[in-house]
Amino acid sequence: MLEINVTGQVRSDLGKKASKDIRKQGLIPCNIYGVKRGGEKNLPVALSFTSSFAELRKAIYTPHVYVVNLNIDGVDHKAVIKELQFHPVTDALLHVDFLEITEDKPVTVGIPVELKGLANGVRNGGRLALLVRQIKVTAVYTNIPEKLVIDVTNLELGKSIKVGDLNFEGLEFATPKEVNVCSVQMTRAARAAAQAAQ
Repeated sequence: MLEINVTGQVRSDLGKKASKDIRKQGLIPCNIYGVKRGGEKNLPVALSFTSSFAELRKAIYTPHVYVVNLNIDGVDHKAVIKELQFHPVTDALLHVDFLEITEDKPVTVGIPVELKGLANGVRNGGRLALLVRQIKVTAVYTNIPEKLVIDVTNLELGKSIKVGDLNFEGLEFATPKEVNVCSVQMTRAARAAAQAAQ
């Protein structure tokens, strides 16, 4: 996975009013889940912090999925973006939730799909359609690729590739097996040609 660096500052003022004030300063309220508290039980907790929109935008407005190297007040954390909240009218970024990751704990993330090759069905007059842009996978982050490259060369006219047809070493699919990833659809011209041939 690609990596990106983001810095932040721990915040102690919580609540809606405090969040509003933070956003006026060009900062975005964030949480990171899974931070070790320490002590006997070593329980995971959430840590609230802020980061600038300028830093966060490079990890958010992109087709890539990043491992985010968060430096919060000098303490390093590795994380992935868990959830984004946008304003319903203005689409402004309101809040970001991160999930801390480690090399031994699997994480579920959506990975972009890339189709490779010229499908047989396209040679025969069909049109290749990508039906899902991302597939959710579960794995330790070191096994997660930047993208899932799917070879469509043998895909025939009217056929599709489902999530259940895919196999990538070290990855478990969280997206349901019956979801269609891509298909070669019959075009009007191909349909007319097929009818004319009958």
